[in-house]
Amino acid sequence: MALNFICNTSILAQQQLRLGLKSKYLALKNVQHLVKTIGIPSITSSPHESLQNGNWVKLICGASFEDVVDIRNLSLVYTLAGVDCIDCAADASVVSAVNEGIEVARKIVPLRKPWVMISVNDDEDLHFRKAEFDPEDCPVDCSKPCEKVCPANAISLEDRKTSQQSQGTNAHVGFKGGVLTERCYGCGRCIPVCPYDKISAVTYIRDVAATAELIKRDDVDALEIHTSGRQTSPFKELWDGLEDSIRFLKLVAVSLPDIGETTIASMNTMYSIMEPHLHCPNLWQLDGRPMSGDIGRGATRETIAFALRMAATSERPSGFLQLAGGTNAHTVDGLKKAGLFKKPSSLFDNSSDENMNEAGPPNSMQPSVVAGVAYGGYARKIVGRILSRMQSQQGGAHIEEHPDHLLQALKEALSLVGTVKYYDSSQQLTR
Repeated sequence: MALNFICNTSILAQQQLRLGLKSKYLALKNVQHLVKTIGIPSITSSPHESLQNGNWVKLICGASFEDVVDIRNLSLVYTLAGVDCIDCAADASVVSAVNEGIEVARKIVPLRKPWVMISVNDDEDLHFRKAEFDPEDCPVDCSKPCEKVCPANAISLEDRKTSQQSQGTNAHVGFKGGVLTERCYGCGRCIPVCPYDKISAVTYIRDVAATAELIKRDDVDALEIHTSGRQTSPFKELWDGLEDSIRFLKLVAVSLPDIGETTIASMNTMYSIMEPHLHCPNLWQLDGRPMSGDIGRGATRETIAFALRMAATSERPSGFLQLAGGTNAHTVDGLKKAGLFKKPSSLFDNSSDENMNEAGPPNSMQPSVVAGVAYGGYARKIVGRILSRMQSQQGGAHIEEHPDHLLQALKEALSLVGTVKYYDSSQQLTR
């Protein structure tokens, strides 16, 4: 009787295993089918072609975000969604995580490889800082608003209790935990909400020599330099330090905020510094409202206004223009209204000026003046919700091992990337 029960249990377990494997197989096939049928141009087109066509999309993992598990999965999902570039911290382990995610994606569907970009800074910059505080200093009655406001889930505070044996109770004596350094990307939202002013920001500058060696790796394709644009001497010092490694790159980007009337002059000075040793295309990342894309529709207005100003002048230096800072699902609609966005060239007749200009832009500028859009916090947020759910429900680290979650994450990524890429709208991306 006992033997019969054991045999039946074993057969049931095998059947459940087979059903589970079949379910995973079908879910993975759905992922492959979605990528192949939705019309993702990265199956054939190159990142450089996307820049020229005005439908370039970059994923920003974060210049200071160093959670290699999330970065690997984000890179996997957005490679399948067809991004042209993945921007990450200038850290060897982070670069390896990005490339691992890319290669896993390419095993699922044979896509071309997006460029891997590393981000560095020439001086103090919002993107290169970490929040810091001692949780033991937090008052016992703190409601932990920092934990609630953090978009990266980079703050974790747990009650620290001690047993009072004489009373038979546990007394709250403070907190333990604090900032998860690898997840903090320096948005700073925790600083003003702390009711006790306990949180500070620690800034840093990436090492030039280490960056130069990283560029020489065969799995790094592009470089982005974050600068304030207000002083060009730190920029020149960084560029001179990287001079011997620049020849290994396919793209050099400079990320800068809108500094008003001096923006164009600063860009021209920086371009004159770069130009003698620039053997690849260059790009200007217009950082309208840094690290705010996940806030809402209004966050994208500043970067579109920045783009309009740059597009309206003929005095700007050579290089592609790309939006960042405040970019989200509303950005492309804003670009269309401003007359700065065109459909990819494969979707219209190049011989027709009327078709090339979807909404005639002011001051008769070419609609392809904006090469594309970079998505950071918003892109990480919409996929990160699924990654968090997967980890809490399944406890798994690799999203491809949970194809149902991969399919959900891919649909989220496609809904964002597709605003720029003009994927086949007949495909259902229901969430």
